Amino acid sequence: MFVIGERINGMFSETRRGIEERDKKIIQNLALRQLRAGADALDVNVGPTKGKAIDNMRWLVETIQEATDAPLCIDTPKFDVMRAALELCDNPTIINSTKASQDALDQYVPLAVKTSSSLIALTIDESGVPKDVDGRVAMGATIVTKAMEHGLPMSDLYIDPVILPVNVAPKQPAAVLGAINQLKLISDPPPNFVLGLSNVSQNCKERSLLNSAYVAMAVGAGLNAAVMDALDEQLMSVAITAEVLLEKQLYCDDYISAYLSNK
Repeated sequence: MFVIGERINGMFSETRRGIEERDKKIIQNLALRQLRAGADALDVNVGPTKGKAIDNMRWLVETIQEATDAPLCIDTPKFDVMRAALELCDNPTIINSTKASQDALDQYVPLAVKTSSSLIALTIDESGVPKDVDGRVAMGATIVTKAMEHGLPMSDLYIDPVILPVNVAPKQPAAVLGAINQLKLISDPPPNFVLGLSNVSQNCKERSLLNSAYVAMAVGAGLNAAVMDALDEQLMSVAITAEVLLEKQLYCDDYISAYLSNK
């Protein structure tokens, strides 16, 4: 599975302090720790930090690129911040994210093509997050159609069916899995599927357990990428094990170490 480490996000107090104090060591250490733990890419989100979002994002990108050439998943809802960040990126890039509305897709899909970026597209539009499988599938079809219109390869498209916290939306985890199963059939080749995994356990007590159980279920449904906590050893081990049991990774008695050593 393609793991996007979630920890360089201003929502986390350590990251927020690193950004606001311009402490490169904090950010670079977080980047390298996540990569050593098995992350394939790094989510980059300034979150609710003080100062201008564009300035903070530019500093983050430059700081991370001093330490690694790993792909950067630029995570911002602001188009001007996204564009400014992409202009500075020498590393491979993922745009995180666009909604499924026509206007948003017509803005972000061409940007992905122009910058040779992958694109995460959420099954959300002006009406919000769909309540069921059918709504997610309809929005997924819109996303795929727009990607084809603008020439974005399916290999560069990640559809996010948007998981909501199980404590407030108990029917949503199953709906997301059903949407992934159906959306796999929408094109040949199909797009990739990604989740902001930690959202399923937001404000819940057993966060690591919920995340671990859900990632195994989602991998079984066809999930092949996640923005997740690569520093959670249990979570990473479960994700790797799920792929081994589905023959997406080769088994050996020390398969977790073998997986991580190939990163």
